[in-house]
Amino acid sequence: MEKELIEKMKQALLDLKTEIINQLMANSNDFREIVDSMEAKDVVDIASDDIDRRMLDAVGSKDINRLKLIDSALTRIEQGKYGLCMKCGKRIPKERLKAIPYALLCVDCKSADEKRSR
Repeated sequence: MEKELIEKMKQALLDLKTEIINQLMANSNDFREIVDSMEAKDVVDIASDDIDRRMLDAVGSKDINRLKLIDSALTRIEQGKYGLCMKCGKRIPKERLKAIPYALLCVDCKSADEKRSR
């Protein structure tokens, strides 16, 4: 995948992560207390594994899942596996990644998963 696109997607993921954390801090006093009690860290480091358990109690699981998907996508960028479907290994279309930068599956695999879930 093009290096320029990967850098754009990495920044988009970091921005999304910061946005989610800021929303959580605005909407949850418990989450704000967790963040405030941590040593000085960059906002994007806040959703790390060391506080996941406390965060689960403080906020909704939907936001935690999104944060985990974002972290996973950032890890895949570092490993050179970003943009590859986790199921079939094919490239995820750029348009899908731009819409959902933390997408794990290509459109075909995601559709198949959703059909099985019904």
